[in-house]
Amino acid sequence: MPETTKLPKSVEELGLDRQNKAALGRLLAHGNLAWAEEGSDGRMRATLRIPPDELVWDPAILVMPHGGDLELEIYNDDNNTHCAVLPSNGDNQFLWLVNRSRGTATINLDGPGYYWYGSRTGNDEGRGLTGVIAVLGDAPPEARLDRPPQPRP
Repeated sequence: MPETTKLPKSVEELGLDRQNKAALGRLLAHGNLAWAEEGSDGRMRATLRIPPDELVWDPAILVMPHGGDLELEIYNDDNNTHCAVLPSNGDNQFLWLVNRSRGTATINLDGPGYYWYGSRTGNDEGRGLTGVIAVLGDAPPEARLDRPPQPRP
């Protein structure tokens, strides 16, 4: 039986290892975790990379401290072409990245939650590149479900 690796401490601190005890924390924690940086203009910024021959995003988990606009600079350092499919309110954003190229995308994620991003192009393994943007915060009162309080990390 393969040895189980411990999740990075930052994933545990954010509670991302507790989503179904399997899905988010254990599937995506094989890459790095990074925080979006908020500028003086209120817009958040982050950088994503596709390292050569690894078929992963770096970081695999990007954390936004709250909802809003996020400007992404994406580098494809791989020798394959990829197409970044990014979540955004209203519609997904697509960014075509030929090998050894870079591009920028601006997305809006206005509510808390986990938003998946990926690439299904240039993947020899059939899985695709998968990552998540975790937006922290609480849902507004009008959007909350009528149920007992849920445990908080």
